[in-house]
Amino acid sequence: MRDLKQTGFSDRISTQQEAKKALLAKFKPKAAAPDPEFDKLAEKRAAEKEAQREQHEAEKAEERRIKAEREEARLAAERDTEEAKEAEKRAARKERKQLTKEEQKAARDARYAARKARGR
Repeated sequence: MRDLKQTGFSDRISTQQEAKKALLAKFKPKAAAPDPEFDKLAEKRAAEKEAQREQHEAEKAEERRIKAEREEARLAAERDTEEAKEAEKRAARKERKQLTKEEQKAARDARYAARKARGR
């Protein structure tokens, strides 16, 4: 007849439980083995980040220096313009004063000539 293995209910249940445990074990996270290069990579990344930060700071410092030079040049140009305006004003004032002195002398000479003409 047939040669069947006779199994009882409890055998089937225990087999089912073991299969279920094996199936669930596949999904459990496995303990990760630490990478021996991890520390070296972390140091390398930190060094690269630091180098990038220093380069960024150097670029910003250069931009600030250029901006300061431009501002200084602009202020110097403004000072030169103001000094030129002041010099022009002074020259115009001197010219007016000189003209006034000449006008005063001409008026004085005219009075003197008028006195002479009257006969004094």
